Amino acid sequence: MAEVVALVDYGAGNLHSVHNALNAAGASVTVTADPFVVRAADRIVLPGVGSFKSCAEGLRAIPQMVEAMTERVQVGGAPFLGICVGMQLLATRGLEHGETPGLGWIAGEVRLIEPTDPSIKVPHMGWNDVAMLPHAKDHAVIEEGEAYFLHSYHFAATNGADIAAMTDHGEGLVAAVARGNILGVQFHPEKSQAYGLATLRRFLEWFP
Repeated sequence: MAEVVALVDYGAGNLHSVHNALNAAGASVTVTADPFVVRAADRIVLPGVGSFKSCAEGLRAIPQMVEAMTERVQVGGAPFLGICVGMQLLATRGLEHGETPGLGWIAGEVRLIEPTDPSIKVPHMGWNDVAMLPHAKDHAVIEEGEAYFLHSYHFAATNGADIAAMTDHGEGLVAAVARGNILGVQFHPEKSQAYGLATLRRFLEWFP
């Protein structure tokens, strides 16, 4: 029987493009806003575009969804992938439009990109390198390459051990975080062509 990948539907704008990319990568995807489906899923993907505040509020507006995700991922050990704001929601808090609590699965805060060089534009938009950190070189999912980014806020992780990859946009910005069965990518695999599809395929084959 094919694994069930639960793609959490909480109104994120990139839901359908992520769905299509996962299908192209070979996944059996269930788009769902049902916490019971999430509790039974083999893998969970949390998409996200827009503001941290609106995404956090949208996710919490679904009764029992955060609890179901926490139970399945933190307790049950299901592989988890957060994409863009879906990755940022792993943080302790976000500072976009005021302070908003995140899931708190990976310590840190999401704050505005503030380059010291005025020629560096915000948002960080377009293709950029994904550079692995030495301690994460052998991660089963993330590899070095070039991916598509679109964000004005970045994940400032508290613990360097949780950072799997970086990118550069006037300063070093976190491109991926990882801890155990939890993975988050700031870039958009669904827009990153061959590199993105390969990343999703490796996620589908990942047994942390």
